[in-house]
Amino acid sequence: MYETPRFLGSGDSCLVVEFSDGIEMEANVRLQSLRQSLTLKKITGVREYVPTYRSLSVYFNPLETTRAELEGIIAPELGSIGGASSGPRRILVMPVLYGGEYGPDMKNVARHTGLSEEEIIRRHTGTDCYCYMLGFTPGFGYLGGMDESLATPRLENPRVLIPAGSVGIAGSQTGAYSIDSPGGWQLIGRTPLKLFDPSNERAPTLIDAGGWIRFRSISEDEYRDIRDEAEACRYVPERVIEGGCE
Repeated sequence: MYETPRFLGSGDSCLVVEFSDGIEMEANVRLQSLRQSLTLKKITGVREYVPTYRSLSVYFNPLETTRAELEGIIAPELGSIGGASSGPRRILVMPVLYGGEYGPDMKNVARHTGLSEEEIIRRHTGTDCYCYMLGFTPGFGYLGGMDESLATPRLENPRVLIPAGSVGIAGSQTGAYSIDSPGGWQLIGRTPLKLFDPSNERAPTLIDAGGWIRFRSISEDEYRDIRDEAEACRYVPERVIEGGCE
């Protein structure tokens, strides 16, 4: 992680604030903190803040503001943003039905890791995972912090269609497919939650970069009940706040 974040240009309407040259949680937490701070300021001309693993892209209207003006606003904020040890941890509890037809690659993961399916579920639900960024499809969160013993390579031949909600493993990362899409992750389960809802203008994605996910194993009956409630927009996902006050 850089001692001082770097300002980089990306065309005539984007300023990039880079915190590191690698994937580091401390750097990502700091750029997420900057994103929150700048969002509250409602800076004239800024269109969108897009966090990545190691940087924050600030998209702006060049007819309303300039890169130099934005650097002048952002630079003073860099000394006050919080790190990984500060502030509350906001956790989305994600129910998952593991194995069987909902997790067709569970046996692949078991063979690769040498663990039983029961132990895979125990370890996958036993560690909270951090969302570094959204990408690939709307609402797909790249999650770090999974138990390293579960790390499994991607499929050699990606699937043409993976159902929305499918929970998978790729290398040392885990994540849930937000919409029906192609993909090559090893599928171990499926969540009944609706991860992307374009009709929800305020919060179309259930997962947000900078947040945490806690997986919870559920039965098939629970899966069906939650799915039906979620489809009817009656299900309220469980959220937990730890380590501070909102």
